[in-house]
Amino acid sequence: MNQYRVRFTAGAEDDLLRLYDFLIEKDLAAAEHALTAIKAAVELLGLSPFSCRKAAADNPLLRELVIPFGASGYVALFEIDDPSTVTILAIRHQREEDYH
Repeated sequence: MNQYRVRFTAGAEDDLLRLYDFLIEKDLAAAEHALTAIKAAVELLGLSPFSCRKAAADNPLLRELVIPFGASGYVALFEIDDPSTVTILAIRHQREEDYH
């Protein structure tokens, strides 16, 4: 089985900080649990990125990873760059309108 290296764009890292900051204001434990859920999902992404849903009909390499957390969760937009690399482009909460 092919192992993909998963990397984050600067924008995706900013998204993580924004989402963490939002939760930490309400509940530190929830913020830590959210990061744990995202980390676990990203690890799975390194094994089988093609199992995630397509984000655009015209680009089969642009995909979304749904990350369950609580009553909703998060969605990570990523692209499969080559046979060994996946780049996470953005992360948003499922209740947000779109990626930032």
